[in-house]
Amino acid sequence: MRLLSLFSGCGGMDLGFEGAFFCLKKSVNIKLHPDWITQDLGDWVKLAPTVFDTVFANDIRPDAKRAWVEFFSKRKKNAEHIYQLKSIVDLVKLARSGDIVFPSSIDIVTGGFPCQDFSVAGKRMGFQSRKSHLGKLLQCDEATEENRGQLYIWMREVISITQPKLFVAENVKGLTNLDDVKTVIEHDFASAGGAGYLVVPAQVLYAPDYGVPQSRERVIFFGFKKSALKSDAINALSKEIIPSEYDPYPTKTHGIIGQPIVTCDDAFIGLKEPDDSCDIAQQKFSKAKYMGSHCQGQTEIKLDSVGPTIRSEHHGNIEFRRLDKEHGGKHYRELENGLPERRLTVRECARLQTFPDDYQFILPKTDLHSSVSSSDAYKIIGNAVPCVLAYNIAKNIESKWHLYFKEE
Repeated sequence: MRLLSLFSGCGGMDLGFEGAFFCLKKSVNIKLHPDWITQDLGDWVKLAPTVFDTVFANDIRPDAKRAWVEFFSKRKKNAEHIYQLKSIVDLVKLARSGDIVFPSSIDIVTGGFPCQDFSVAGKRMGFQSRKSHLGKLLQCDEATEENRGQLYIWMREVISITQPKLFVAENVKGLTNLDDVKTVIEHDFASAGGAGYLVVPAQVLYAPDYGVPQSRERVIFFGFKKSALKSDAINALSKEIIPSEYDPYPTKTHGIIGQPIVTCDDAFIGLKEPDDSCDIAQQKFSKAKYMGSHCQGQTEIKLDSVGPTIRSEHHGNIEFRRLDKEHGGKHYRELENGLPERRLTVRECARLQTFPDDYQFILPKTDLHSSVSSSDAYKIIGNAVPCVLAYNIAKNIESKWHLYFKEE
């Protein structure tokens, strides 16, 4: 299935939708999904590949492209060409003018349209965002259809142009608490392709329910091309309560009897302290000092629980792996063993986002690309969809594809 990825970032959604990557064995409910594992290395397993293949990716961040290409070049010969750095607004305008911008025969479109304007952690400007589609501050007071808070409209335009059988859109939970924003977006997405899509009511997924060791909540939108659906699928997806065999939202795998949630302690297995590690992503961490409990990011993670939501706009104040006793640190044994106060490393954040360890985020400058610093790495990791959460979504869709769509 040919997948077109928008707002791709460093590729959490793309990797999850393609599969074939290593994750913690505890992140997989083997009783429910024994067929998901192709290689078992004890604490780590390799997930089975899916039917999806990313043939187009897009973002405006050069550092995100650099990390994406660095990883996906190991599985795609044309990774550099696949990833486009133009903004989605510019791409749509080029396509409207007659240029061949997007690949043909697209089966599925995915996209985590920008979330800063809907996030509780941000200024919650929503549709009235003062940022442009290029991320720059607008010079006028009037909101436009090209502002960052309305870029989902341009995702809708890509859907209208490429006519996929299915699209999957992602955003922060805070979107659901802003007036009638969720309903407006559902309605707008349904109008794609001349009102050609059946959009099921959006739902919020809690990442720990799917084996992700992070308290991340994301709202997911699914839209199905009406003309491609079987009649039984149209009836099922139109019901107020969608029958489970047709439900596009994946079944919870963790936090249920016999399959506990994955904790930070689980996620950090095998990681050495920065000074002892050979992994540059584990060596690097924010040196921002403790600023008092009244500031964001001044808390210590709980090893026996899930980690905090990894934020893209952390400004150096990523949460602490451990605090000194005078700052309220609770990891007494580590402190007694002389381990210092420090914030989460880049690799620890990547682990909480379920990126595999062979995904490198801190990269040197090359002839083609600028370097990716540890500060950049924190941001692109924080912008990502957790790979394992995306994999749960992809495998559920994959298993029901034949129920949804007519044979061609």
